[in-house]
Amino acid sequence: MDFSQSEEQTATKELAAKILGDQSTHESLRAMEKQALTDGSAPVDRALWKALADSGLIGIGSAEANGGAGLGLMEVANVITEVGRTAARVPAWPTMGLGLPAIERFGTAEVIAKWVVPAVAGDAVLTAAWHEDSATGQMTTRFESIGDAWTITGRQICVPAGAIADAVVVVGYSADDGPVLGLVETAAATVIPLHTTNSSPDAELVFDHAPVTLLATGQAAIDWAYERAVATQCALALGVCEAMLALIASYTIERKQFDTQIARFQAVGHRAADCYIDTEGLRLTMLQAVSRLSDGLPATAEVSVAKFWAANALHRIALAAAHLHGGVGVDRDYPLGRLFLAAKEIELQLGGATQHLMRVGDVIAAEA
Repeated sequence: MDFSQSEEQTATKELAAKILGDQSTHESLRAMEKQALTDGSAPVDRALWKALADSGLIGIGSAEANGGAGLGLMEVANVITEVGRTAARVPAWPTMGLGLPAIERFGTAEVIAKWVVPAVAGDAVLTAAWHEDSATGQMTTRFESIGDAWTITGRQICVPAGAIADAVVVVGYSADDGPVLGLVETAAATVIPLHTTNSSPDAELVFDHAPVTLLATGQAAIDWAYERAVATQCALALGVCEAMLALIASYTIERKQFDTQIARFQAVGHRAADCYIDTEGLRLTMLQAVSRLSDGLPATAEVSVAKFWAANALHRIALAAAHLHGGVGVDRDYPLGRLFLAAKEIELQLGGATQHLMRVGDVIAAEA
C-alpha cells in the first residue's frame, strides 16, 4: 500500500508540529507537572487547546458544515501523532478520536449542533467510556427507554479526560435493543476524578438513571466507534514512540564512556535499532489501519494488529530508553519521564497486546 502523504496531509502535520512544538515545551510542561504535584490537579493547557481550535486542527476531520475542514481520519491521526510526540496536555485524542467521530457519524442534526460545533471551536471537550469494572466481561451499564426518552444506569472507570469532558459517548446494553451507543452530559453523572501516575484528567463516571441521547444500536455501530478510537490511539502511541526514540538517539550520541560515544557500543546500537524497528512497525500498521478505515474498508484485524504493535512498542521502547539513559531516565526534570508515563498509560488503554492478538485470532478463525 502507498502511504505517501498528500499535500494537505503534510501541511496538516507541519502545522500541528509547529503549534505544539512552540507551545508544548519541556519548560511549560514541567511547570504544569510541578503544580499538579503540589495541589493534586490534572494539568490541562487551555491556551494550547484554543490555539489548536483556532487553527482548525481540532475539527480537521469534521464536516465543513459543522465548522470543520472536511478532511479525513488520516489528517486526524497526523494531528494526534504530534500531540503524542510533544506530550501536550490537551484532550486531543479523547475529543478527536473518541468523541467527535461517533457523535458526527450517528448523531442527529440537533446533537451535532449542540456538541460537534462547539467541540470543533474548542469550546467543548468530548470523550468516550469503554471500561466497566466488571469481572465477568459482561456489560453492566444499562440503557432503559421510557416512551421516547432514554436513561442510563451504570459505572464506567478510567474515562480519558472524564474529569474535564462536557459529554461522553457511552457503550451499554438495552434489554430490547442489545448493544447501545449513547451520549451523556457529564453534568448528569457523578464524576470522580482519578489520581493517575501521569496526572491525566481521567475519571470514574457513575450514572443513576441519567438522561441519555441514543446514538445507535447494534454491535456494528459500537465496532465502528471502537475501531476508530483504537486506530487514533495508535497514532498517539506513535508520537510517543518517536519522541522516546529521538531522546535515545541524542543522548547516546552525547553521552561518553571511556572517551567514546555510547552509541558506538554494539549492545547500545542493537538496543536502539530494536526501538527503531518497533517504531517503524507501529507506523506502518497504524497507517494501514487508518487508511482502510478512511476508505470504508473492513479493518478489524488491521486495527488490532496496530494496537498489538503499539502496546508492545510502547513497553519495549520505554524500558530501553530508561535503561540507555541510566539515572537520567528517571529524573523528572528530563523529558523522558513524562513520555515513559504516557507510554505505560496508552499501552493498556482500550486493551493490551494480548487482548488484541486474541481479537486478530478470532478474525482469522472466522475467515478460515
